[in-house]
This record gives sequence, structure tokens and C-alpha cells, in this order.
Amino acid sequence: MKKHNFSAGPCILPQEVLKQASDAILNFNNDNLSLIEISHRSKPFIEVMDKAIDLAKELLKIPKGYSVLFLQGGASMEFLMVPLNLMKINGKAAYTNTGVWAKKAIAEAKKLGDVIVLGDSSDTNYNYIKKGYKIPVDSDYFHCTSNNTIYGTQMKEFPMSPSLMVCDMSSDIFSRRIDVSKFDIIYAGAQKNMGPAGTTLVIVKDDILGKTGRDIPTMLDYNTHISKGSMFNTPPVFPIYVSMLNLQWLKNLGGVEAIEKLNQEKSDLLYSEIDRNPLFEGSAAKEDRSNMNVCFLLNDSSKEDKFNTLWNAAGISGIKGHRSVGGYRASMYNALPIESVEVLVDIMKNLEKN
Repeated sequence: MKKHNFSAGPCILPQEVLKQASDAILNFNNDNLSLIEISHRSKPFIEVMDKAIDLAKELLKIPKGYSVLFLQGGASMEFLMVPLNLMKINGKAAYTNTGVWAKKAIAEAKKLGDVIVLGDSSDTNYNYIKKGYKIPVDSDYFHCTSNNTIYGTQMKEFPMSPSLMVCDMSSDIFSRRIDVSKFDIIYAGAQKNMGPAGTTLVIVKDDILGKTGRDIPTMLDYNTHISKGSMFNTPPVFPIYVSMLNLQWLKNLGGVEAIEKLNQEKSDLLYSEIDRNPLFEGSAAKEDRSNMNVCFLLNDSSKEDKFNTLWNAAGISGIKGHRSVGGYRASMYNALPIESVEVLVDIMKNLEKN
């Protein structure tokens, strides 16, 4: 039976990427050596790293003056690296509080300076994105989270910041067009739309660094990794290789412009059924609904066992909602085919009819 993978992360990946990656584990570049046993400083892997960086630059139209890094530690490490590299001694930063991961980023920044919390939607369990706040001119930087996987909300537009602009795009990077020039740092864990867990994409504007007056630990200094081409220490070879394959797949598909259209079609299809079907309702404010993570509730709890039986029997995986929200969450990352969404919609219709 074909599986329909709606997991919130690690993400679904294209079958052709998984096949290429599995082949490389056994025999990389026809050298009769595994990808994960060759030197990370060998010419074959340096070519992988260079290609991954070039593809990221091409797909996101990253302007000159920015460095692209593949680091370790996940987005959680960036929660600390961002204030270390941008917040001045006795400085302050502004953060939006739109969910669990934004809250964790705030907690790390507070260890280094003052944090002004803007756009706090915790009053309704983060089911909407606040707008219309003013970012303090004297803040060292402004930090936001573009998409909130747990609650199914997404920033459709970004505010203009009078200070440096930082965004955690872990769960919607490469899913829609963005103007990188409006940001000073963008970071994203690979496991939501790019590859397996283990590497983090960081896009950083070169001329903003080295101005905090801090003595930054070597491993946590962006300049360290820029100067060494993401190879200051042994990089996570396999996640970077699979990310490179996945970015090449995206380019072959038509790039970010093409996938944005497909992602919109998938989300329109599912949200239309949620709004039409009296058995279901969306849990996020309509104007802030995420195209990546569709969160919804079953209005009649007596139908829950039947619904669960139906989607399990159809080969659907990973649609149980996060424990803090309940209900269901259909994560529809780039590689999820629209056919999987059609299967889920058909099941929702069948539940209504029967």
C-alpha cells in the first residue's frame, strides 16, 4: 500500500532523492566507497557542498553580500547564535511570540540581553498572527518565525524593520518566494522541507557581523564558519548531500515559483473541504492559515474512531495533531503529492456521507 506521509517533521522527501541517497550510502560516485565513509575534505564532497550552496543561492535568488552556511545544532542552536552574533553588550532585541519555537528563541536571547516581545498570540494558544506592532528603532535586531508547525499559522507578509531583520524559516523555507534582501539572517533546520535532520541552512549578510563587542565562542561565531566554508569542523555529510539532491529536484521541477503554485493548490484543496464539511473546522485564523501545516478539528468526537480507522486504512501517516492543540495536522511539505491530499479529502467526504 502506498503511504501518504503528512508528518510534521522529519519531512517527506521525493522518492527519487531517497533512491539516490540510498545508492550513495553503498557506492558514492562509483568509487566503491560509501558517502558516509569518505573524507569531508575530499574533492567529491567539497563538490557536494559547493553545489548545495550554489543551488540555495539560485533557488532563493540570494543577492551578493550574503554567505550560505550548512551548520549543525538545528534551529535550536541558532536561537543562541543569533543573539551572540547580533546583540550588543547591554543591548536589546525584539521578538515575536507566535508559538513554542519562537518562545524558545526568546528564552535564549534573554540570557544575553533585554528582549521586547511583540506580536504575542499566546492568549489564544497561538491560533493567529498578531499584526500592526511597532519594532523599536533602538533594538539591535528583530526576530520572527515565518511558519508555526504546531499551530498551523504562517506570516503572509513581513513587517519592515528599522533594525536588523532575522527570521526562522525552518518549516516553510523553499516553499514560497521570499525577498532575501529584506532579511539580514535567515535560518532553517533541514528536516521540514529540505532534507533529513542534522544540518541547518543559514543565510547571513556578511557586513552585519563583528559589531557586538562580544568575545564570541569560536564555534558559535558565524565568521568562523564563513571563513572555513562551513567546514570548520566535520560537517554532517549525509544531511548536506540529501539536501543538495532535494534542491536539485526542486530546481528540475521548476524552482520555488513552481512549488509555490503546487503548495497553494494543495492547501486550497484541503482548506476548502474543512470549511465545507460540517464535521470539521480549522483551528487557525483563516487569514493566517499555513500552507505547510493544516490544523483542524473534528466537531463530533463520536466520529473520531471511524475517521481514524478510515485514514489508517488508506495508508495515511502522521496527521495526529500536536498534544498542545489536539485534533489533526496535515503537513504538506514540498514533496507531498497532491494525490495524497485528494485521498485525505475523499476520506473526509466519506465520513460525512456515512
